[in-house]
Amino acid sequence: QVQLVESGGGLVQAGGSLRLSCAASGRTSSSYDMGWFRQAPGKEREFVAAIRWSDGRTYYADSVKGRFTVSRGNAKNTVYLQMNSLKPEDTAVYYCAAGFGNIYNYWGQGTQVTVSS
Repeated sequence: QVQLVESGGGLVQAGGSLRLSCAASGRTSSSYDMGWFRQAPGKEREFVAAIRWSDGRTYYADSVKGRFTVSRGNAKNTVYLQMNSLKPEDTAVYYCAAGFGNIYNYWGQGTQVTVSS
C-alpha cells in the first residue's frame, strides 16, 4: 500500500503561482509513476501532468502545457506541481496519484486550488 498526501493548495489571484507537493509513504520501494489530476465542480476528473519515475520524462495536458511543471524531489517519495500563470479555470481539487503507466492505483485526498479573477 502507498499513502499519498497533497499540500500547497489555496486561494490565489489570476496570474499568480502555487506549488503543490505530494508526499508518498508506505510501500515506496517501488518506482511508481506519479500523476496529478484535478476535478472542478460539476466536471469529471481530468489528467493534468505526470512524471515517469524510470527516466523523469514528463507529460502534460494541453490546457496546462507551458504553465505547469511536474518534478520530483531529491527524496524518492516526493513529487511537485509548480503552477504558474494561473487562470480561474484552473480552480479545482487537485489529486496526486501513483501507479504504472496510465494505471493509477493509489490516490491522495486532494487539495483545493481556487483562482480568483
